[in-house]
Amino acid sequence: MNLLAALGAAILLCGFGAMRAQASTPAASRRVEARGAHYRLVGLLRADTMDIHVSRILDNTPVSDAQVTVEFRGRTYATTASIDGGYEFSAPQLRLPGSAAIAFEIAAGGVDETLRGVVRMPDGTGGHSGHGGARQLGWWVLNFAVCIGFLALIARRRKRESGD
Repeated sequence: MNLLAALGAAILLCGFGAMRAQASTPAASRRVEARGAHYRLVGLLRADTMDIHVSRILDNTPVSDAQVTVEFRGRTYATTASIDGGYEFSAPQLRLPGSAAIAFEIAAGGVDETLRGVVRMPDGTGGHSGHGGARQLGWWVLNFAVCIGFLALIARRRKRESGD
């Protein structure tokens, strides 16, 4: 019986540790990737700001001297250069839930290119769509408890049968 209690405690501790790890990490980063003939772009969404990193396809070097404009939900936004060599722009529409098409116009070194992608914004559920949340953890704990209960019941019956 002590073994069962230790096993149950281990399951609960692992489950609560996973929940705490999920709570301590920010909601899953919303990411958009786009690729063209000359450039590759990665955009990371955080709240109402998107960080954009552009690199050349040919040699994967960062492009830090470009003019990047973003077309998103019917509006055009100019980006500002970041300290890390990337770009960023802010828009309140980045907080709206759902998916939306996004286009990036890049002009650098005489090469102009438009890259298109889809950005998926959080749906208001804290970044969880039912996978890995507290509710699912509860079902897993209940499932393990029922299985352990059946195993204990079978072990008890076998012990009685062998003792008779």
